[in-house]
Parts: sequence; C-alpha cells; structure tokens
Amino acid sequence: MIARWFFGAALLAGLVSVSASRADETSNRVFHIGIVAGASRSSPEHVAFEDRLHELGYVEGRNLEIDFVQSSDPDRLAAAVGYFVRRDVDVIITGGQDDMLRAAITATAARSVPVVFRAVDIDPLAKGYIAGLAHPGGNATGVVLQQPELIAKRLDLLRQAVPTIVRVILLYDVTSEDQKEAAARAGSALGVPLETIELRNPPYDYEQALAEADGARGDALVITSSALHRSVPAAAAALRHRLPSIGPNRSAEAGYLMSYGPNISDMFRLSADYVDKILKGAKPADLPVQQPTKFEFIVNLKTAKALGLTIPLTVLGRADEVIE
Repeated sequence: MIARWFFGAALLAGLVSVSASRADETSNRVFHIGIVAGASRSSPEHVAFEDRLHELGYVEGRNLEIDFVQSSDPDRLAAAVGYFVRRDVDVIITGGQDDMLRAAITATAARSVPVVFRAVDIDPLAKGYIAGLAHPGGNATGVVLQQPELIAKRLDLLRQAVPTIVRVILLYDVTSEDQKEAAARAGSALGVPLETIELRNPPYDYEQALAEADGARGDALVITSSALHRSVPAAAAALRHRLPSIGPNRSAEAGYLMSYGPNISDMFRLSADYVDKILKGAKPADLPVQQPTKFEFIVNLKTAKALGLTIPLTVLGRADEVIE
C-alpha cells in the first residue's frame, strides 16, 4: 500500500512537472506576427491594435515580434505576405483591400498560416474567401465592414443635410467597385444621379479629380471607403471646390461636412483579440467573423459654416457628435 502511494505521488509529481514545463515553454515563447497595411503603424487604429495586444499580455521585444509592412502598392504587399509565409510567422494580419486579403489567403493556403483580416471593405463570404460568417472554415477570420450598405446610408444622410443637391460626385477606386454599384442604386432610388470618377495611381490627387469635375458634373461629394484614401487632402479639396461632402468612419474630423461608419480603432482592437485566441491555440475556422454593431454619425459645423450651409435640426439631432 505504501509502495503504491509513493508510486502515485511520484507519477503525480511528474505530471505536474511536465505541465509546468509546458506552461513555462508557452510563457517564454516569442510569438511572431506579420502585418500588411495601407496605413502607417503610427495611425490611431494601429496604435489601438497594439495597445490591446499589450493589455492581453504581449510585449514587443519580450514575447512578441512584429513585422510591419505599409504600402499603397498591392504588389509590394503581396510580396510581403509571401515573405511572412516563408518566415513561418504565427499569424498574418491584413487590412481592408480586396487584393491584399486575396493575396494573403492564396499565399497561406498551402501551409495554413492563420490570417486575421480587419476592417475589410468587401464581403469575404461573397468573394469566396470564407465558407460562412459563423464558421469561416479555412485559415482566415476577422472583422468586416459592409461598406456597400454604408455608402447608401451616407448618400441618404447627405441628401437630408443638403436637400438642394441635384447631382453627386462619387470618388472611388479599384478596391471599392461594389460600393460604387451600391451608391448608384441608392442614388437612383433617391432621384439623385451620380457622376462617378475613378481614382488611379495612389497617392490620389483629389484636387485634380475635382478640378476636372468642376461645373455641371456635381454639387456634392461622396467618397468611398478604401485603405488607399487620405481623408485630410480629400476633405480639403472638397472644401476648396465648395462641395458638401460625406466620408467613411470618423473622416468628418479631417474636414468632411459629415461622416458615417463604425469606429475603426474599436475594430482593430477587436482584431487583437482574434490574434490572442489564435496564439493560444484556437483555429481561425472556429472563430466567427464579426461585424460592427455600433455606428457613428458626425457633423462638422466648421465645414458647414465655411460652405455657408445650415444643417437641418432633424439631421443634427441624429448626430452622435458635432464638431463646432
């Protein structure tokens, strides 16, 4: 009996020792993530992402290594994804461009490297990148926007704020074709025709695009959501051309008349939770894709004053924030 007790105690001690050793191995491990993005690492959304990782216990230089590649060149971003795969990173994080996400999924398919996408402007289910929202089914998951629906809402809000609008200029790029189509449908339903202008060769020259549109082509501006857009120069160009404008997310802070959309920094913080779960052993296939449930409508009264506009109280009453 005594011999059995000693054997059992020794076995238990051995199991505890192995378990502790494995825990130490995990806690001492340096995880490696690769990020491809259109915005810089110092942008508020990326800062929010890294702040959340820190809250979850990850410290760069101690238990985390981050490779960050920022570019407006899709080929360079695709090459960076391939580099991350060859380096066998633990997770690849990608941004909102269709070609960026497509490159990530294609490059990682053979090795099943986990991919977390964040603030993606396209529908990954319609594109065939995932099998379903509840069960993505592959090696990719994350946080998505429904920009086609949102741009229709933005057009409606702009029409309510400036009822005298006759024709709207829509600036879009190759990453936001589906938003252009949704805006055209919404414009037709509202009786507001659109003048669509495709932006090419980033960084985009908004001044030139709007200079070519001066005159009868439009008396207001809607801009699509794209990782390649730069809100400050776009809003400044709209103001110089006396165009009431609405942009995505919190772009009214950059000078648009209005903006509507989710808080991108919150979405990036949420993507950090996906990274944490994957680093702890979860499979992307089992992590449901999430969409934002809270949206912010912001009105910039400084821009309204500069344009000589009075925003109806019915519109101001719906604003989550008013910039004065």
